[in-house]
Amino acid sequence: LQRDAKGQYLFDLLCHHLNLLEKDYFGIRFVDPDKQRHWLEFTKSVVKQMRAQPPFTMCFRVKFYPTDPAALKEEITRYLVFLQIKRDLYHGRLLCKTSDAALLAAYILQAEIGDYDPGKHPEGYSSKFQFFPKHSEKLERKIAEIHKLELSGQTPATSELNFLRKAQTLETYGVDPHPCKDVSGNAAFLAFTPFGFVVLQGNKRVHFIKWNEVTKMKFEGKTFYLYVSQKEEKKIVLTYFAPTPEACKHLWKCGIENQAFYKLEKSSQVRTVSSSNLFFKGSRFRYSGRVAKEVMESSAKIKREPPEIHRAGLVPSRSCPSITHGPRLSSVPRTRRRAVHISIMEGLESLRDSAHSTPVRSASHGDAFAGPGRSSRAESSERVAVIADESYSPADSVLPTPVAEHSLELMLLSRQANGAPCSIEEEKESEAGTPAAEAEGELRALCPGAGSLGPAQAQQVNKFVLSVLRLLLVTVGLLFVLLLLLIVLTESDLDTAFFRDIRQTPEFEQFHYQYFCPLRRWFACKLRAVVNLLIDT
Repeated sequence: LQRDAKGQYLFDLLCHHLNLLEKDYFGIRFVDPDKQRHWLEFTKSVVKQMRAQPPFTMCFRVKFYPTDPAALKEEITRYLVFLQIKRDLYHGRLLCKTSDAALLAAYILQAEIGDYDPGKHPEGYSSKFQFFPKHSEKLERKIAEIHKLELSGQTPATSELNFLRKAQTLETYGVDPHPCKDVSGNAAFLAFTPFGFVVLQGNKRVHFIKWNEVTKMKFEGKTFYLYVSQKEEKKIVLTYFAPTPEACKHLWKCGIENQAFYKLEKSSQVRTVSSSNLFFKGSRFRYSGRVAKEVMESSAKIKREPPEIHRAGLVPSRSCPSITHGPRLSSVPRTRRRAVHISIMEGLESLRDSAHSTPVRSASHGDAFAGPGRSSRAESSERVAVIADESYSPADSVLPTPVAEHSLELMLLSRQANGAPCSIEEEKESEAGTPAAEAEGELRALCPGAGSLGPAQAQQVNKFVLSVLRLLLVTVGLLFVLLLLLIVLTESDLDTAFFRDIRQTPEFEQFHYQYFCPLRRWFACKLRAVVNLLIDT
């Protein structure tokens, strides 16, 4: 990768490799040394965004969930969205009632292992696979029953399409949770979906605000503000507190991009947005891609032979691998499996301890799945919608899965080659191995003289310096404009009503004869002296 290569170059290279044309729904995500997530900006240099030494760890993700995933033009796009939603289901982001959970898991089974075969699938075969953070025996029996009796004969493409249609009706479809706290100090998760802004608190959806009701988003430090204008000219401001200023800025940028993508009619309507009302203060950001309507119009024009899809390994994900790679849980009891992997887990830095990540689910998803259908999504934001019997708390893998380190990848491959399947514990802990040293030069690049400062202090110093520089630039610009106006008033022959009224005021006449004329004569004298000096030399 060239040092000056933009994010767009890397993204186009990746989409070409995947033979993907409907690429506007996707993005590249990475995690900084402080475990804060970021989306790669396509208009900026990759190296400057990473602020570290290569190799870089990045992940291919769905950035904008399609409003109707089943309506996507190409099967390859639907398959990649299917993988993302399957990952969301596995990590606890996509909640649903028990019957819906069983149906979604059965669709995954049908798509990846095919029709039920008594010779290949013995009693309890569904328990070998992990679809959710935790299972119950009742849920596993229901999954197997649906797979056996209802889905026989469905091709992988059909099962994936049915999976997408079902997932799209769920309340938490498209949710990318941002952990925050409200003004009372209660924990909450903010998210931006294809339909609007969502706040999840406890086991309820406490706010749903459509995109056309969101008038403004801004942030100051750790505080995020959402300005809403609802029916009957009712205006409210929602205030939430992120764990860090960087997390709050990431939340704000995600909101700006999602609103532009789903709300606007054309990308030409996109404007640069400032996080503050003052020009010289805060951050400025502009969404650089196409909007949803343009993407759908472009997709309708695609005319090519459908590309071949390699479902077993097209987009492998260690956090939620393809079932065709082999069962993810061995037949060893859970307590013994956990003990076996303690030695691996001790040597890894756990992301779940970070204040920037989302806590691990503490309760089972088995019979605790309970939620309304999609119809409540369009109802008033004042209605409280119950999502599940337990608190909404996605797994700590709200952070993206890093690319495998070479040695870890070899270890996992050797285990599979020896007949030992890769367990969920190994997969989840391998996610925590994001090398923090890759971005240790970040602060040096931002503030070379702040070697003894911590990350937060150095960041605050940089922001203060930038604010001062902006203030100076604005001040100089205003003085220059005033000087030009003064010259026009005193020296030009323009005789408009506006200028004439100003010139006839006593204050202006006093300024002109007592201050401006002497100052002009002084400048003229000095200028003649300099010219004579140059001529003499």
